[in-house]
Amino acid sequence: MRAVDKLQPDLGQVPISEIAIDPKSRDDIPKLLRGLQYIYCNPEVREQVFAVLTDIVPKDTDVSTGRPGMTLWRILVLGTLRTAIDADYDRLKELADHHMQIRQMMGIGTYEEAKFNLQTIKDNVRLLTPEMLEKINKIAVDSGHKLVKKKSMRR
Repeated sequence: MRAVDKLQPDLGQVPISEIAIDPKSRDDIPKLLRGLQYIYCNPEVREQVFAVLTDIVPKDTDVSTGRPGMTLWRILVLGTLRTAIDADYDRLKELADHHMQIRQMMGIGTYEEAKFNLQTIKDNVRLLTPEMLEKINKIAVDSGHKLVKKKSMRR
């Protein structure tokens, strides 16, 4: 079954809205994680993004049977990370298995021993087409423009 995201948090899981990301970091990963955090924490934007992501699931798939895949959220996190830092799948697996903030962003709890299979990462991240990423990027940029307008109107 291809779930949007897990409904029940794991033991030791930090809510995505509470992940502490260094705002002064000049590295590209924290910047990307802040953007993903914004998308996840903004219900309107999150709905629009997940509407695009549901196209990953083939139309003739019976989601009530078969083995569970990665959640759409995890696919988005890994897919945008791969694109943003131009990572190959081996590096993506290493980051997914060992980078604390990336694991938190994927909803993996502190006590969860989740390690990802390289082939699973490849099979799932490849589902994010350039067209889908472009649509998601447009949603994020449009939302950012609205946010900037709201802030400038308050002044």
